[in-house]
Amino acid sequence: MSRAPTTGRYVALALTLALAVMSTACGKGQDAESGDRAPGVTKDTITLGALVDLTAVFAADSKTVVQGAKLYWDTVNKNGGVCGRRIEVDVANHGYDPQKAVSLYRDMSTKVLAMSPVLGSPIVTALKPSFDRDKMLVSAATWTSQVLPDPNFQIAGATYDLETVNAVDWLTREKGLKRGDALGIVYFEGDYGGNSLKGAKHAAGELGLKLSEHRIQPTDTDLSTQVNAMKTAGVKAIVVAAASPQVASVTTVASSIGLDVPVVGNTPSFSPKLLTTPAGPALTKNFYTVSSIAPAPSATGDEKRFVAAYRAAHTGEQPTQNGVMYAYAAGRIINETLSKACDDLTREGLQKAFRSLTDLDTGGAVAGTLDYSDPSVPPSRQVFVSRAAKDAPGGLTAVGAPFESDLARDYPFDQ
Repeated sequence: MSRAPTTGRYVALALTLALAVMSTACGKGQDAESGDRAPGVTKDTITLGALVDLTAVFAADSKTVVQGAKLYWDTVNKNGGVCGRRIEVDVANHGYDPQKAVSLYRDMSTKVLAMSPVLGSPIVTALKPSFDRDKMLVSAATWTSQVLPDPNFQIAGATYDLETVNAVDWLTREKGLKRGDALGIVYFEGDYGGNSLKGAKHAAGELGLKLSEHRIQPTDTDLSTQVNAMKTAGVKAIVVAAASPQVASVTTVASSIGLDVPVVGNTPSFSPKLLTTPAGPALTKNFYTVSSIAPAPSATGDEKRFVAAYRAAHTGEQPTQNGVMYAYAAGRIINETLSKACDDLTREGLQKAFRSLTDLDTGGAVAGTLDYSDPSVPPSRQVFVSRAAKDAPGGLTAVGAPFESDLARDYPFDQ
């Protein structure tokens, strides 16, 4: 898409201000002079791999993440790169197919230093043995606690089970959910939905709630049966650990049958495009998300300039609720890691640098500061609660400040 010259200058200026501080040109490091360089590292470039879903259920999120990553690294490269090298990203589309992802990774693994990002819980699960074999550092665009305590994975914030624990606690404090009430949950079969269900079960047990569970497949888009069953069960709130088509169905059917209750989705559950569909009114009335990734209107400082630059570069497009902010956060985290590993640009050196990050502030893109020193726990337990808002960039606006409930703070990861 062509842009007017003024827009191009705006993008360059905004991102120079936003990212110059991150674009450190470190020394070439020991590996640069070695004849046995790590995969993906040359004297001039560092190549990262990205496995995303550009054609299936999370295509909209993936498109925004890829566009955001390109914007981030293009600007870093214009400001000198990292460790004196340009950052390049090799992007491949797995179409949310684990077998295809395994094949794509096999071809990619010998050509990249790290993976940033890999999107999708089933994809991460299928590739986990390969990542372990290759000692590959992976920015996981998924928040499943199934990857803990594997040291190879970098998660940007709280896991799905923590999201749900925080969400249920928030429902009891802000939406009148109380001991003895029924809570509905609609969830994808597999690591994503199963992880959210685990959090819901924990919170329900601690708070004395009855859980109405409904497992579905990503191909299930008419959830009339499930919503009617939840109405019969008398649910006072619903959690949706699925994608945007399922959120649209749950909220629309609930509205049509008079089930007027809050509906809360995990990080991957929402697309702002839903607000222009018949589901829009039901979403703006009752739908919320819980996520470590900030909604775009909450951006301040560097990440606010990044969001503005993204919107200028992609005029007329509506970014997904967490795609732009995630792209900024993921870039920031891997940039910090690479910068600390300049003298040892091997996979082992990258791992050591990554685990040295104990108080990383992403400028508000991710809730809380991130501590990656212990791979057995998530780097943060804080989340944003946001509500659907038609006129907001990304379709969401935060409800209050990031928070960490007492239940989330005490939630065990050794169970």
